[in-house]
Amino acid sequence: MTIILGLDPSLSCTGWGVIRAEGSRISHIANGEVKTDAKAPIAERLHHLHDAIRAVIGSHAPDRAAAEEIFVNKNPQSTLKLAQARGAVLAACAAGGLAVNEHAARLVKKSVVGTGGADKAQVQAMLKVLLPGAAVAGADAADALAVAIADAHLSYSPLSR
Repeated sequence: MTIILGLDPSLSCTGWGVIRAEGSRISHIANGEVKTDAKAPIAERLHHLHDAIRAVIGSHAPDRAAAEEIFVNKNPQSTLKLAQARGAVLAACAAGGLAVNEHAARLVKKSVVGTGGADKAQVQAMLKVLLPGAAVAGADAADALAVAIADAHLSYSPLSR
């Protein structure tokens, strides 16, 4: 059994999702979103993200974490803010002793939905199938759960067991 923390970092709202993987079976443990105050100084917002993810790690004791690889937006300021938020979240994982697997967004979608071009609605629909009964906190939490599920699927190989 492996507990996986999936992360969807963002400066405004970072999604997180925790699942249990037992072989090819997965189950939902928890999920949520960490929102920051847009009017607060950036250092304060990053500190809040770091502390909140550390608290999630402390509460759920995952074995590892997973996050999407960074992508470049057309707006350089948006890319910079995403990178800073991602850095705070990854630093929280490292401080919690977690290794972090990184996956391309298209690979996450392909692993969860079956196609790398899936939209958010398709991903959310598949989450209802894969994690029946799970109350998902919002779109960012759903993305984080998808990352955790993809990590579980990509890490599981029946041949290596």
